[in-house]
Amino acid sequence: MNTILEGSIKKSQERVRITAQLIDVEDGTHYWSKRFDRELIDIFDLEDEISLAIAEEVRNNFGHFEIQEHLIEQPTNNIDAYQLFLKGRSLQLKWTPESINEAISYYNQAIAVDKNYAKAYYANLQCYGLLAMWGYVPYQEGIDLAISNLLIAKELDTSLPEYPLSYVGKFFWEEWDFKNAYDHINKVLEINPTHIDGLEAMAELFIALGFFDQALTYANKLLEVDPLSANNHYTLAHIHYYQRRYEEALESVNYALTLNPELELGHHLKCFCLIWLNKRPLFEEFIHNTSLLEEKKLLFGLINDKHVEVPNQMIEKWSQLGNNKTMLVPYDVFIFSNSSHKEPAFSLLKEMIAQRRGQIINYRQEPFLQPLHKIKGFADLHHSNLCLSDIKSQKENEEKPTSTILDDDQIGNLKEKLLTYFGEEEPYLNQQLNLKDVAEVLGLNTNKMSFLINQAFHANFNDFVNSYRLNHFKTISLDPKNSHLTILGLAYDSGFNSKSVFNTYFKKMEGMTPRAWMKANPS
Repeated sequence: MNTILEGSIKKSQERVRITAQLIDVEDGTHYWSKRFDRELIDIFDLEDEISLAIAEEVRNNFGHFEIQEHLIEQPTNNIDAYQLFLKGRSLQLKWTPESINEAISYYNQAIAVDKNYAKAYYANLQCYGLLAMWGYVPYQEGIDLAISNLLIAKELDTSLPEYPLSYVGKFFWEEWDFKNAYDHINKVLEINPTHIDGLEAMAELFIALGFFDQALTYANKLLEVDPLSANNHYTLAHIHYYQRRYEEALESVNYALTLNPELELGHHLKCFCLIWLNKRPLFEEFIHNTSLLEEKKLLFGLINDKHVEVPNQMIEKWSQLGNNKTMLVPYDVFIFSNSSHKEPAFSLLKEMIAQRRGQIINYRQEPFLQPLHKIKGFADLHHSNLCLSDIKSQKENEEKPTSTILDDDQIGNLKEKLLTYFGEEEPYLNQQLNLKDVAEVLGLNTNKMSFLINQAFHANFNDFVNSYRLNHFKTISLDPKNSHLTILGLAYDSGFNSKSVFNTYFKKMEGMTPRAWMKANPS
């Protein structure tokens, strides 16, 4: 589908103006556009109204699918709490210890405004768990805070996908229990098949296992749900990196950093891609004025130059820091692994695995740790309890096919009624005709009406209606008494309400422009 949804939001005090339009990217055809001017009283009702309008237009133009009565669930009644939550979420997705702590402060502010805001407690739980698992706070302190938020959230709402997601954090990051993590991620996606954190967790789980085909499936789903998320493009880049497809990884991480220049994990990943591609000038330019400069340069030298030694002062610095190191990525382990210090590297890696540190959960896939694979005991560092045979087939995970909401007899009877209605009443001449109008005449809801047109005529609603409009245009355009009217005037008289839609549909059906057809068929 070569169609995009484009829109804009303008806010002025307590009013908001939202515009949305469906556009064909090949020829610029506007299938639909609408402006929403509202008071900013209930943002969730407004989101629901816009989401339903867009969903209905997508269905009208591209074929049947069922639409629920409400698409947006209201997580809080307080707009201030919601805005604080969104600020926290944006900070959480930077994944640095500083940004996660800032996120917690915003989640706490949201809770102060609405003490029953379950999603904010679940978000705090996730943040404290990450801080503990990545060694950014004392382990037990972080876990205790995570549990206290979970206990409150459970009392408020266990129907949210964040409830099983909270156990994903426990099983995946805390215990490396991949089988239980997989089961709970599926529970998240059963509640919401497009839940961003659920899809990302599944991609991350498959990365840790080295199941890259499966990981790519979920990374691509992430991009379908949110193609402008830096985090989602980073996830895709990470998979390519572990596949040793460094050019593709670099392309994806560059785009992620374009979307969010502050994504620190993206900076490190780009640095690693440039190292493995031996792009020294780009590498030097990229790391200029960044943190861990010595470590980055040393790692580049170890991979691409000969006879590079690890400076004693750097070893001493790491030794003094001990367990207090809070590097987002373990440069010390990477550097030791590619030097003459492989035994210390293995000892550090073994210790981090025992602590279940998040930085090295993908240690089997990490290119910088390849030299350690030959060390005795590497294969026994951790044994996964999940294998490919435990994973549901892709067919099982696909959405269930649309149920037959009308049987064959019903479709046959309703088809005749619809044809009679369009033949006798000519409702297509109404430029504002919509699916709901037609559904009410036949005594159906919009889901059944859309299904009927799709099954009976193998067309979407707009193509069905426009076929009548096109035939009407051809009839009246050949009538000499209409010779004084313009082509566009005739199109509007036939029910079309857009020049671009009329021209596009006419050319699709007739293989020529309306003007060329008029010349070939003079009145």
